[in-house]
Amino acid sequence: MTLDDLYATILARKDADPSSSWTAQLLAKGPEKCAEKFGEEAIEAIIEAVKGDKAALTSEAADVLYHLLIMLAARDVPFTDVMEILAKRQSISGIAEKASR
Repeated sequence: MTLDDLYATILARKDADPSSSWTAQLLAKGPEKCAEKFGEEAIEAIIEAVKGDKAALTSEAADVLYHLLIMLAARDVPFTDVMEILAKRQSISGIAEKASR
């Protein structure tokens, strides 16, 4: 499964009955709750990275990616837009790109 596939699944469940899936339940709670959940998962990933637990970090990283896509969907931000920005940044050095912001 790619991130594109996962995002498509999330979008397909956006208007689903919240009792039918966790994704639908989370999206039904609104963008603020989706953002809060993303933040929680990011903190959990940071903790596992600091602890050095590779298996736990791997699991938390998957949660972070999933909840990032949920947050994007909740605010109607196409994943392709994010990927386009990454593609543009790929052609310049990270230092130059960061300085331009």
